[in-house]
Amino acid sequence: MGNTGPILRASGLSKAFGAHHALRDVAIDLWPGEVHALLGENGAGKSTLIKILTGVYQPDAGEMLLDGRAVSFRDPLQAQAAGIGTVYQEVNLVPNLSVAENLYLGHQPTRWGMLDKRRMHVGAREILASYGLNIDVRAELGSYSVAVQQIVAIARAVKLSGKVLVLDEPTASLDRAEVERLFDVIGRLRDQGLAVVFITHFLDQVFAISDRVTILRNGQLVASQSIEGLSRTDVVRLMLGKDVIFAHAATAAEEPGSGEQLAVFSGVGRRGSVQPFDLTLHRGEVVGVAGLLGSGRTEMARLMFGVDQADTGHITLDGMPLSLRNPRQAVAAGMGFCPEDRKTDGIFADLTVRENIVIALQAKLGWFKALSRDEQDDIAGRFAEALDIRAANHDIAVKLLSGGNQQKVILARWLAIDPRILILDEPTRGIDVGAHAEIVRTINRLREDGLALLVISSELDEVVAYSSRVVVMREREMVAELRGAEISPQVIVQAIAAQQGATA
Repeated sequence: MGNTGPILRASGLSKAFGAHHALRDVAIDLWPGEVHALLGENGAGKSTLIKILTGVYQPDAGEMLLDGRAVSFRDPLQAQAAGIGTVYQEVNLVPNLSVAENLYLGHQPTRWGMLDKRRMHVGAREILASYGLNIDVRAELGSYSVAVQQIVAIARAVKLSGKVLVLDEPTASLDRAEVERLFDVIGRLRDQGLAVVFITHFLDQVFAISDRVTILRNGQLVASQSIEGLSRTDVVRLMLGKDVIFAHAATAAEEPGSGEQLAVFSGVGRRGSVQPFDLTLHRGEVVGVAGLLGSGRTEMARLMFGVDQADTGHITLDGMPLSLRNPRQAVAAGMGFCPEDRKTDGIFADLTVRENIVIALQAKLGWFKALSRDEQDDIAGRFAEALDIRAANHDIAVKLLSGGNQQKVILARWLAIDPRILILDEPTRGIDVGAHAEIVRTINRLREDGLALLVISSELDEVVAYSSRVVVMREREMVAELRGAEISPQVIVQAIAAQQGATA
C-alpha cells in the first residue's frame, strides 16, 4: 500500500444524546488503497460514527489521527479541507446547474476576475474522463441519471478532499448495470490510494467490492477485520447478534394456513422498490417477515397498505378484487399498519393520547359522524387498559410517553377500528423489556382472536416464537417462505445470507 499505517485511525469514540448512547468506545482504521465496508442494522451506530469522522458531530470521548496527527473537526468543511469527503445516497448537488458548475462550485477558475468557462469545461471533461465518464459537462446535472450524478458527486468529493471518501448507501437507487459502473469507479479510486468507506445493506455488494469490514451493533464494535475468511452467514450473525438469534424458541403451534383465506397478494411489486411477490394471509395466523435492513421488508409492507402504489400484480380480499391506491382504502378494507419509525410516521406527537387512539376510527367513520368526547374517552380508556398504556391521563401529549407506551398507543389506534389484517413493522424496537413482552403477548392474543398479522422484526428468536410462517426478504425480493419445522433462526440466517442466485 506504500504506507506504514492507516490514513485515518479512530479509537475510543463515544457519543451520547441525553440518556441514549449512540456510540460506545468504537475504533476503526482506514487504510490507503482499501475499500472498508461499514455494516449494521438500524440503531447500530453507523450514522453517528460517520458523522463524527466527517465533522458533523464532535465525539464525547475518543481521538482521531489523520496521517498520524491528532485531528478534531468543527464541521464538515473542516473535515473536507483535511481530506475527508462524503457522498450520500441523495446526491447533495445542484441539479439545475451544469455538470461542470457542480464540479467547480465554490472554487471556479477565473481569468481577469471573470469566470473562465472554457477552462472549467476542459477541466471537468478531464476529471470525468478519469472516471470513465464521457458526457456533456455543459448540460444540467439533473438531466442525467442518478448513477451519473453519483459519479459527479464522487469526483467532486475526491477533488476537494482526496484522502478518505465516505459513500453512504450509494447503490440504493441504482440498477445492476449502474452498480457495476460505480464499482468500476470505486476500484479506480482504490488503485489511486484512497481509503473508501462503503456503507450498504446489500451483502453481495460487500463481498464484491470490499477488502475489510467493520460491524457495529447497538452502538458498539462487534468486529473489524479482513473480508477474507468471512462468509455471508458469519456477517449476518455478527450484525444480528449470535447470542440472540441462536436462542431456541418454539414456533407458534397453529398449523400454518389452517384458517380461512383472507387476502391474496399475487405478483405485487414496484419497480425500484421490491420485486413482485406472492403472499396469502389467513385468519388466525402470524406471518413473520425476516431480512436485513434494506432487504425490501418495509417496502413490501408499504405496498400491502397502499402507502406506495404497486405497478404490478393484483390483490383480492375475501375472493374479491381490492384496489389499494392509498392508505384510506386499506383502512376501509379493515387493515391497520404500525410503521417502523413511530416518531416520524406513527404518532401525532403534539396530539393527546386520546386523540392518537381515536384518529383512525374517526377517519374511517368520516368527519360527518364525529365521535363525541364521551365516546373518545371510552375508547381511549378501554384500549389503554387492555394494552396497559401508562399515562397520567389520556389528555397529555403522546410525545411525553415512553417509547414503549407510544408503540402501544399506535397499536391501540388500529385495534380501535376492529381490523381484519394488521401489519406491524418492528413493533418491539427501542422499547423496554416490560413493554416488549406486552407487545409480544398482544400479538399472540390477536392471532388467537382470529386476526391475520404480518409482523416484520429483526429479532429472529421473536419471529420464530410467534410466527405460523416466515417469509425471508433479501435484495428487495422474497427469497423463501418457511413453514413448520423449517422455522428456525439457523434456517432464516442461511436464507438471508445466501448468495444471490443460489438456493436459500
